[in-house]
Amino acid sequence: MTQRRIQIAQPALGEEEWLALRAPIESGWLTQGPKVAEFERAFAARHKVRHAIACSNCTTALHLALAGLGIGPGDEVIVPAFTWIATANAAVYCGARPVFVDVTRETFNIDPRLIAAKLTPRTRAIVAVHLFGLCADIDEIARAAPGVTIVEDAACAAGAVYKGRSAGTLGRVAGFSFHPRKSITTGEGGMVTTDDDALAERVTRARNHGASVSEEQRHRGPRPYILPDFDMLGYNYRMTDLQGAVGVVQLGRLDGFIDERARWAAWYRERLADLPWLRTPAEPAGGRHAWQAFTCYVDESRASVSRNALMDALERRGIATRPGTHAVHMLGYYRDLFGLKPEDFPAARDCDRRSVSIPLHNRMSAEDYAYVADALHSVR
Repeated sequence: MTQRRIQIAQPALGEEEWLALRAPIESGWLTQGPKVAEFERAFAARHKVRHAIACSNCTTALHLALAGLGIGPGDEVIVPAFTWIATANAAVYCGARPVFVDVTRETFNIDPRLIAAKLTPRTRAIVAVHLFGLCADIDEIARAAPGVTIVEDAACAAGAVYKGRSAGTLGRVAGFSFHPRKSITTGEGGMVTTDDDALAERVTRARNHGASVSEEQRHRGPRPYILPDFDMLGYNYRMTDLQGAVGVVQLGRLDGFIDERARWAAWYRERLADLPWLRTPAEPAGGRHAWQAFTCYVDESRASVSRNALMDALERRGIATRPGTHAVHMLGYYRDLFGLKPEDFPAARDCDRRSVSIPLHNRMSAEDYAYVADALHSVR
């Protein structure tokens, strides 16, 4: 008998996305063009922000955001110690120094109470990561560092809401991801959002080599043979029109995807409430979790098995799991660069060792959810 296999994440794509690819393929316009522009307009409208600028992934979105702010050598950028490595890397790409701040074990997000101690005259920005789709406490972050620019790492947070405001509008600039593990996907892909017109102009140009006009503007203008001017350093961080076409369709399904995930997240919380060793994530009061992942915390002092043994047991039953993410200060590059030790950021260390994401996505059936819950209850 074939063993059941439940993936940790699986993109929900279908015929509508397949058919959406027809227009760019038939037109021959495959690089950034009209479909990317349509996706940008729709994303900006959905998230109630003036500008949405598509790019190749969220890492490049964060790089564009920091570079657009003029961050460079000698500057410091505060980042949480528990996040995907790209959050810190984006600062390094600009020649700046990432300064780590610990997180809370309850939310996995940056602990605002610890920010003030890390501020220096060189602090230029704070990257507030909305990990797993839960918005960071932006108001407390702003109170802890008045006047410091907040950059949102909203990789997991398309559709998330904080106190009535959409992720992507909470800081000066934000970066989103459309990786296949996110709730909506374009394969790879990212988006920068901002209400700052001048910053949007710099980001728009920087993603396209620094060109004064885009290829679409040039080719559709009266003199397409005249090359644009390049008076700023830029990058090739463009999104393709194939991705843009898929993104338009996926964005239209975003709210339905989140609603479905939220229902099953509530079901998980109720069904797993009798496991005293497993802390499940909560829906935020006055906001909306985007539910990119359902990431739990294993209290090994109350559990009969370790987090890793739990993951092994679920894998044997065909259930994919992952650690939430990693403690960046424990990774070789940053550990060696700054001489860091695991205990320097104890909450991030514990989240690295105790967090576990279980399957939650829009390709799962009721039987799949029941199977995962039963498997967790059977672990001894």
